[in-house]
Amino acid sequence: MKLAGYHKSKGDDVVLKKDYENLQGYEKVYIAKVFTKTSVPDNILCLPNVMYGGSGFFYADAPALPKEIEHCFPDYTLYNEYVNEQLQKGVKPSALKCFTDYSIGFLTRGCFRRCGFCVNKKYNRCVTHSNIDEFLDENRKKVMLLDDNIMAHPDWVMFFEGLRAIGKPFCFKQGIDIRLITPFFAQMINNAKYDGDLLFAFDDIADAELIERKLSMFREHSKRSVKMYLFCGYNRNGIYDIDFWLADIDSIFKRLAIIGKYQIKPYLMRYEKYHYSPFAGIYKNLATYCNAGGIFKVTSFTEFCENQLAKSKNKDRPCAEWRYYADFVQQYPHFEARFFNKRYYMGTVATEGS
Repeated sequence: MKLAGYHKSKGDDVVLKKDYENLQGYEKVYIAKVFTKTSVPDNILCLPNVMYGGSGFFYADAPALPKEIEHCFPDYTLYNEYVNEQLQKGVKPSALKCFTDYSIGFLTRGCFRRCGFCVNKKYNRCVTHSNIDEFLDENRKKVMLLDDNIMAHPDWVMFFEGLRAIGKPFCFKQGIDIRLITPFFAQMINNAKYDGDLLFAFDDIADAELIERKLSMFREHSKRSVKMYLFCGYNRNGIYDIDFWLADIDSIFKRLAIIGKYQIKPYLMRYEKYHYSPFAGIYKNLATYCNAGGIFKVTSFTEFCENQLAKSKNKDRPCAEWRYYADFVQQYPHFEARFFNKRYYMGTVATEGS
């Protein structure tokens, strides 16, 4: 959108291309890629009028946009044709709200943590990036911030005060670093026009004591609805053996027990190496259990798997979800009593039937 806004300000005609046909007919073609696995034909990138960028091509070393483009007002009309096409196909307007409802941008950039699994390693601190006027469209009713770790900025309070003064609902799409929150933040966000769930992350069971302390403090000052990302399947030591996979699954349930006490919904984020785990099926079950609406709130993991079995259309062959569960429990029965049979949400760490 910034590229489109910049070129339109220079009098250029701009279109959003959704295919690779007839690219030679354009003076300039920009291709962006977020994910490394996204396929782009090699011959396309060799065209003299093509420029490409983004973490999908360069990972952490993606070049920045030129300053005059980075700080140009984005062209929010760029996706209008795409939105109309989707609506005609029957897509619900709510599924397209990112294209229609939000002003989108960064107030700050960077994060000091430099986590091994994270693509964001260009910075070693959080710095001011732009004034909200650079991307605020008064005709859009909400604001979406893409900041990497705004709580790491020494003047984060100033940014939140500015958002409150605008008066529009806002959200931080990348989440908030719970390890840095304060009672003042909890009070402020409780009274703010925050849009949707507040997003935190609990990536490492080693942070359990700190995160539980922060959650307890947060709940003293805020009843705000919270969703928490739980990262899994990543070994910081780089060794993916059976002991790691069992410890990782163990850590997922320990984290579920902690966040459930504070009425927080989980969202399981699986590192791509989970595919190579002998328990990949359990990870798939856990992702559905944690991520699919309110299932986590009302069932144990065992109950969830039993419900999947009950819904199975082929009564002569158990569904995959149940086979994953039954095979795992047969090998490691202590998981069932220790973790699988328990409900965690809203402080109820109780076994079934109790």
